[in-house]
Amino acid sequence: MAAFTYLLLNLFTISFPLVRSFEHRVNYVSKWRYLFPAIAITGFVFIVWDIWFTQSGVWSFNAPYLLGIYLFHLPIEEWLFFLAVPFACVFIYEVLRYFVKTDILANLHTKISWALVVVLGALLIANFGKLYTTVCFAFTITWLLLQLLFIRGSYMGRFYLTFLLSLIPFMIVNGVLTSLPVVMYNDAQNLGIRLYTIPVEDTMYNLSMLLMNISIYEYLMERYSATTHQNTSQTAAIINQ
Repeated sequence: MAAFTYLLLNLFTISFPLVRSFEHRVNYVSKWRYLFPAIAITGFVFIVWDIWFTQSGVWSFNAPYLLGIYLFHLPIEEWLFFLAVPFACVFIYEVLRYFVKTDILANLHTKISWALVVVLGALLIANFGKLYTTVCFAFTITWLLLQLLFIRGSYMGRFYLTFLLSLIPFMIVNGVLTSLPVVMYNDAQNLGIRLYTIPVEDTMYNLSMLLMNISIYEYLMERYSATTHQNTSQTAAIINQ
């Protein structure tokens, strides 16, 4: 049974959002055309990162809790992680969008982003060379700056609310992964600060993965909406002629 531990955690993560995808109010299934490309692009980046860190000894996987199926030195369960977690987190994002009509962090998200950039930047400089800390914080800062300076997504307030709520299942799933442990971390490559048994860097890892997914997801929805509107306008113009 232990060999199914990581697989069962992935199934636990994705099960409720998957079942509720067909619920008529949120209608999550209708968003899959934008979601899965976002997951694929983000997953590619994080899989490359994962392979690099595994081979560099930043973290490793505990064989008794795995099925024993590997692809590019990563257990199959780790590949599924990059499907299950974004799928569940974007589901939270869509549920909040539907049920919480007011963007309660609309006036704060820019300040939150800049505060994170400053704090993470200071920690990165002070701990430069610790591979997990350095790469994780640099990657997170990069995405935050892209949002602040170029993308300027109007959804960032809702993103932060989603991130805060996602910390609840994050603590449960990552708590199990790191306490058994299924995933083992080399503390020489991180700050050595744990939230229960979870390296503090994991919170920013989760934030950057969610931010990349939602940024691409929102871009694809906006692009589709713009194309649909343009086609509708052109059709209307032809009819009026």
